[in-house]
Amino acid sequence: MFNSKEYEFADVTLFIGNKDITGIRSIKYSEKAEREALYGKGRYPHSIQTGNIAFEGEIGVTQSELEILTAAGQGSVLNLVTDAVISYGNPSNGDTLITDSMIGIQFTESAKDIKQGAKFMEITLPFIALRKINQIS
Repeated sequence: MFNSKEYEFADVTLFIGNKDITGIRSIKYSEKAEREALYGKGRYPHSIQTGNIAFEGEIGVTQSELEILTAAGQGSVLNLVTDAVISYGNPSNGDTLITDSMIGIQFTESAKDIKQGAKFMEITLPFIALRKINQIS
């Protein structure tokens, strides 16, 4: 029987620039390819053509983390151009460390929102990136 480790949120570490983001609430990142079926004679596609590759995602942080990132961006996170390194696993527990990197991220929006009764403010920061590198050694 094969038994593999499924990482949980407690196993996630996020560095933006050289800062460990301890107020991380969520992370999502993706790589997308433009694809289109190429049609010619007949009604079935002959091949699938690939266009541009895009990298995007979003990071959910607490307000205190947003304020630190805002200061680093000299007043706005929209001024930041940096890398994000995402690691899964805890080597001290015997986990294999899996690390991905998003190169050249730039945030596209910074909106604050809090509702009555909230215990803290969570901010979602969408971003685009130049590259995604999977499973860095």
